[in-house]
Amino acid sequence: YNLGLSNRRVAAVRQVMIDRFNVQASRVSSRGYGESQPLASNDSDAGRAENRRVMTVVINTVESYRPR
Repeated sequence: YNLGLSNRRVAAVRQVMIDRFNVQASRVSSRGYGESQPLASNDSDAGRAENRRVMTVVINTVESYRPR
């Protein structure tokens, strides 16, 4: 269940980037991790809240690279 929820959450963020910020869909990927990568303990409400997150990684690609 949590993996499916994670995938839906990250897909929603991806869609906002595409719709609201005009990022090309081909440039944005998403991956949910479910319970596999917690930051905090899931034994408390605060820990579970901290584990509900979306992380963004930006990779700069230089399209007009010319070696010297």
